[in-house]
Amino acid sequence: MHFGEALLHALNMTLVMTWEVFWALVLGFALSGIIQAVVSKGEMSRLLPDSAPRTMLKASARGAASSSCSYAATAIARSIFRKGGDFIAAMAFQFASTNLVLELGIVMIVLLGWRFAIAEFIGGPIMIALLVVLLRQVMNRERSEEARRHAEGSVPAGWKATRRWT
Repeated sequence: MHFGEALLHALNMTLVMTWEVFWALVLGFALSGIIQAVVSKGEMSRLLPDSAPRTMLKASARGAASSSCSYAATAIARSIFRKGGDFIAAMAFQFASTNLVLELGIVMIVLLGWRFAIAEFIGGPIMIALLVVLLRQVMNRERSEEARRHAEGSVPAGWKATRRWT
């Protein structure tokens, strides 16, 4: 392959990969924007109010249905939290959004075999349950409110861009 052919091949791959990533980002950020613009704080507080098992199931199911890339899933989870959803529910949504998606299961079946897909769909809920148990131990009311202030943009004075306290 000559340099010119290799360069054209590389440019073609760049465009294909850009499209593959771009549409997922746009969809995820559009969903985040819709949540910010359309869903009220009261509605989100009613939809994902706490870290009860039923709420975690709803958050995980909605996350799996959104099938976002990690950047978009993070933006959507932040929007859910900013709009009054529970922090732990938002984290369950984010985790399910990147791990419990049908497309991922199909890719796993094709590339790795059905056993890996089954393991993903059995292990995913187990990992979400472990995440919920851990976050319930760590996230008290004070930390949740601090996280909400940070998500809304009013962060403490000692908070730096590196996300560490000075």
